[in-house]
Amino acid sequence: MTKKLTSIRSLSLEELKSFLEEKNIPKFRSKQIYEWLWKKNAGSFLEMKNIGKNLQEVLSENFSIDKIALKDEQLSNDKTLKCAFSIDEKSVVEGVLIPTPRRMTACISSQVGCSLACAFCATGKLKLLRNLSAGEIYDQVYYLKKEAEKRHEKSLSNIVYMGMGEPLLNYKNVLESINKICSSDGLGMSPKRITVSTAGIHKMIRRLGDDEVKFNLALSLHAANDEKRNKIMEINSNNNLESLKEALEYFHEKTGSRVTFEYIIFDQFNDTIEDARELAEFAKCVPCKINIIEYNPIDGEPFQQAEAKKVDKFAAYLESKNLIVNIRRSRGKDIDAACGQLANKNKAIALENRSLKRIR
Repeated sequence: MTKKLTSIRSLSLEELKSFLEEKNIPKFRSKQIYEWLWKKNAGSFLEMKNIGKNLQEVLSENFSIDKIALKDEQLSNDKTLKCAFSIDEKSVVEGVLIPTPRRMTACISSQVGCSLACAFCATGKLKLLRNLSAGEIYDQVYYLKKEAEKRHEKSLSNIVYMGMGEPLLNYKNVLESINKICSSDGLGMSPKRITVSTAGIHKMIRRLGDDEVKFNLALSLHAANDEKRNKIMEINSNNNLESLKEALEYFHEKTGSRVTFEYIIFDQFNDTIEDARELAEFAKCVPCKINIIEYNPIDGEPFQQAEAKKVDKFAAYLESKNLIVNIRRSRGKDIDAACGQLANKNKAIALENRSLKRIR
């Protein structure tokens, strides 16, 4: 039976140095290898031209590189690019490049599927297969960064962990991927350009505060009373609004960061002025901004987009309470790349992931 090799990208720089020292290889090689792995995003040890064949062989005998590979891509009429990435030749995740005049944003996945099964989201229907490694998350960013430069001649300006999966249920790997993205050994991006979105796990939000993270936090709220939120987000039964409020207050106290509340607005469900009043009341807990998000229908669910006039009135009410409000119009809907649509109609991906779930 072939021994499963450790992914070299799971090693810290110090651990790599220790390994080389045990093999009587000069420690300075560790920096060269690290640069190939992260800054140059090498997919094999043979690409590392300046480390010598003997070292390439030593690394190949002891380690693997957990690289993802492009499986498919679709380009929207609005130039949004959706990419399907193969993960370890078994599963598939999606990442999206969203170009606007002011920003070039990469929306990336943190898990294969999702365990939360929110009623309005297509990804939850795939179920959770596994967490992505820090390297697999990093690869999505690296690929979309290169696509931004190639297609638009612009640098990647923002990264949002809003693709497939719940980032805070893959806490260690998500934070490690952000460390690499922000490191001088990696992409050198500012953490203030990165937003991690959560469906709301109060213990993990507190942990973000304890770790004094520098990136931005967004909470997918979508309803500001427990009865409505329970109907669309099962997670609310164990993470109700009061527990989230206390966790957000703790997070802000520890980090000083403003929180973003994401609010998908559904027709005749959470689009009334009373809903806006409840949202405004909840939003008092921390300095924040509110993103009102246009709903993108998915197969088999009854929700519909709220009327434009209602959305405008909803936003106007919030602004009258001195809240910062943005209305987010969907991009990439024609290729199912918009918010909540990942893995909606890409049948090959859905079937592949579901088949693997049954096999396991």
